[in-house]
Amino acid sequence: MLVRIPPGRTRLLQIGVACLAAAVSLAADSQKEPKDQKDQKDPRKPVMAVRVAPAISFSPARVVITAELRGGEQDDAELYCPEIEWDWGDGTKSEATENCEPFEQGKSTVKRRWTTTHTYQTQGMYRVQLRLKRGTKTIVAGNNSVQVKPGVHDMSSPY
Repeated sequence: MLVRIPPGRTRLLQIGVACLAAAVSLAADSQKEPKDQKDQKDPRKPVMAVRVAPAISFSPARVVITAELRGGEQDDAELYCPEIEWDWGDGTKSEATENCEPFEQGKSTVKRRWTTTHTYQTQGMYRVQLRLKRGTKTIVAGNNSVQVKPGVHDMSSPY
């Protein structure tokens, strides 16, 4: 089928064709098998996903941070009742331990969700991290960023 393209529209068509070609290429790449084992992610390996809301705010900024543990066995002794360390990225940290019953294989279950709040007093780009630990060893960690823009405290006049 022959299609007549109005003058001035050829550049738009070229861009559309280039986008389509890139999408097809990406789709084809995603279907390929990894070259070796280290390219594959182990679904059993635990991963920590950290969400910050709001991700952009004005100082002083109160944010809610939610962390979710994905993967790992539900009755993994190493993941059961770990020490929690929040690193707020502003020079402060919070640590917590829970009072848990002794671990029992097949009976004890791993906690998978943590939620807390933190207030950033000044503007800046901060990296929030949650680490699950056993002593000094980090078992699993995750992070996310929060941007705090200048607010009332940052705009105070020297006069």
